Amino acid sequence: MVIYIYDGSFEGLLTAIYEAYYRREQPEHLLARREFMPDLFSQPVYIDTDHIKSEKVFLSIENKISSAALRHVFYAFLSETEAVGTMIYNYLQLGWQVGPEVDRHLADDRVSKIHQLSQKVSRERHRMLGLIRFRQLAGGIYYAPIEPDYNVTALVAPHFVRRLADQNWIIHDLKRGLAALYNQREWIMTEMDFTRSLVYEQKEHDYQQLWRQYFDSAAVPGRINPKLQRKYMPVRYWRHLIEK
Repeated sequence: MVIYIYDGSFEGLLTAIYEAYYRREQPEHLLARREFMPDLFSQPVYIDTDHIKSEKVFLSIENKISSAALRHVFYAFLSETEAVGTMIYNYLQLGWQVGPEVDRHLADDRVSKIHQLSQKVSRERHRMLGLIRFRQLAGGIYYAPIEPDYNVTALVAPHFVRRLADQNWIIHDLKRGLAALYNQREWIMTEMDFTRSLVYEQKEHDYQQLWRQYFDSAAVPGRINPKLQRKYMPVRYWRHLIEK
């Protein structure tokens, strides 16, 4: 059983898909390196990421299938679901056969799986846009910690580039050790793990206190249902809200 092993990046997955096509092989699975567990029946093929090859696959999806299919594939990848590389590979094989009509094949398991993952990530992105709270650090940088279920930091960053174009800011995914950094000109994604406590501006402490006082005064205890709070706003979301 041939299994293609890629480095875990989106570019790595697209490179593996490129190699599967041009080597005329039909790998049983496309797995990220962290997912692969060696066994006696597997024939692993390790694929080195090639940005030229990955770009060719990227453009082929966009031009020969559709931009919507490309978005579904990328969002599904960001779900970090186990064996998502194999699901994407199967979806794209159908896509290259039927072209832009692929997303109408909703009864096909290859399509429905990708759509479900894409929708989950899309909902998570929308949720994060309403939950991100920035704090001002010493030095004037605005910092927002988040812990999303899915890897959506790169999806929410462009929104804040438009909304906070005149500020320097960081959106930090604590769960993955990733961050979007913006310097009033451009934004980048990078790995980030803080090893010391953050230092906030004094006015930020005052602002947070005023916000909590307002939230406490506006909340009506009789309307607060703890069970509903846990269902619709799990701890991983509200622990970083200023008003909690």
